[in-house]
Amino acid sequence: QVQLVESGGGLVQPGGSLSLSCASSRKIFTLYTMGWYRQAPGKQRELVASISSSGSTNYVDSVKGRFTISRDSAKNTVYLQMNILEPEDTAVYSCYLRSSTTGTTIWGQGTQVTVSS
Repeated sequence: QVQLVESGGGLVQPGGSLSLSCASSRKIFTLYTMGWYRQAPGKQRELVASISSSGSTNYVDSVKGRFTISRDSAKNTVYLQMNILEPEDTAVYSCYLRSSTTGTTIWGQGTQVTVSS
């Protein structure tokens, strides 16, 4: 069983930056997508950003121009750089890995991001 370990959450002021990482315990040889969902209290879960094994990226409209997802294949790790953070970005961010061949999805443990003065 592949496992995902997340890190990088915390408290930051509006306008600040934070970086999240998600590391897989094993190298992925199949086609896949990885990224983060987030869920804030009282709001629906939404896909924030994703990156495929081909390098194609996608972002929810509200974070475009502020967030950047990237990968380091040698380290089996995906990164989410979050800039110009807003209070509306406050949520639990959960990393995921989805196999494009089997449809199986695994999740990281989740990390809290709080944007507040």
